[in-house]
Amino acid sequence: MAAAATCGAGVLSSGCVASTAGRSSTTSFQRRSKASGADGGGPRLLSIAGTRPSVRNGQLLVSTGLPALDQLLGGGLAVGTVLLIEEDKYSIYSPLLFKYFLAEGIVNGHTLLVASAKEKPADILQELPAPLLDDNGKKELEDVHNSKTPESDVNMKIAWRYQLQPKMQVGPVSSSRFGHYYDVSKRIPQELLGSSKWHGFFLPEHITSDLKGEPCSLSGDYMKLLQFIQNIIYTEGFDGSNPQKKQKNILRIGIQNFGSPFWGDDICCTENSDNSHRLTKFFYVLRGLLRTSLSACIITMPTHLIQNKAITARVRNLSDTVVGLESFIGSEKETNSLYKDYHGLIHIRKIPRLNNLTCDESDVKDLAFKLKRKLFTIERLHLPPDLSDTVSRSSKQDLAESAKLLGPGCGMMAGGRKHLDF
Repeated sequence: MAAAATCGAGVLSSGCVASTAGRSSTTSFQRRSKASGADGGGPRLLSIAGTRPSVRNGQLLVSTGLPALDQLLGGGLAVGTVLLIEEDKYSIYSPLLFKYFLAEGIVNGHTLLVASAKEKPADILQELPAPLLDDNGKKELEDVHNSKTPESDVNMKIAWRYQLQPKMQVGPVSSSRFGHYYDVSKRIPQELLGSSKWHGFFLPEHITSDLKGEPCSLSGDYMKLLQFIQNIIYTEGFDGSNPQKKQKNILRIGIQNFGSPFWGDDICCTENSDNSHRLTKFFYVLRGLLRTSLSACIITMPTHLIQNKAITARVRNLSDTVVGLESFIGSEKETNSLYKDYHGLIHIRKIPRLNNLTCDESDVKDLAFKLKRKLFTIERLHLPPDLSDTVSRSSKQDLAESAKLLGPGCGMMAGGRKHLDF
């Protein structure tokens, strides 16, 4: 006690540290154990099912339900951010990403908030894909991914570089890992859906006669949705001010076909809209709610229908992550032989900058997606040209033979070669 009092009275000296460390048989720089950290240690990392911290900036991440998309976004979707999905032309593939996000929340036990002006939230949840885990998905994936075509057995000289490229995850994972895979040909089990907690916002049920046609800049449909989201965040303790009684959880917010005529907005019908700032104000207020809560939001929007492109630019700036889908249906690319194995292109337009000055950008710019019988996959469209110092094996042999044929001078070329290799 005397030694401890002496050390605590003044400035901690090296001798005092050595004596204290010698008595406790540990060094002063040793990391505290779990028991000591729980008693009176510093802040501990928040542990919630279905989340993991980012290795780059420490931000808490949740899975989008598509591991390949998580990889492109730097590990997952950051909690407190908005993911904007720019819908494809005929809205065929964007609802899949929307359903993957909700299905991932149900598998991890997260609370859902589903908002739509076209379909009832209960009907949307009934169409969620079934999770594909290790136990029941190995045999099914063998038919999808491990089936070999006659062309795959042929050793092509130009394809050897594909072995050096990092491959995207396309197989199933167990329920204990981050992110899951889903079978789009099956529906989520009713017992799993019944045990989940969700809130639904169906616009026709929240419209009253006194709010129809109200010209306020932020009122009516968008205001009702903001009040609904705010009420769920505050009453159920997702903001942290009213601590949750049970273990902390994540609120997953999904808004479908936002900004379309179903929501009573005219930005898709006219270029000079009278209420052009309603949409941008909604994003501004929504981001403020998400930043101070354990929430993550995904919004699908038909940006190709918006007449005024300035509105599209403002919405992208107010979103944290922007992903665009371009379908080949009805376009010239549908008959192009380059895209014959794919159904569309995916564009990563924006990645959030959280807790740092720069954002992580993927070196892969050309990404394509295709919808198989069971899975929605994202792949590299093609490889970039080889500009490195290393060349292929065949090129090395050709260069060696050319060097022998050239001999000491360029004029001594043998008849077998008609070109010069530098």
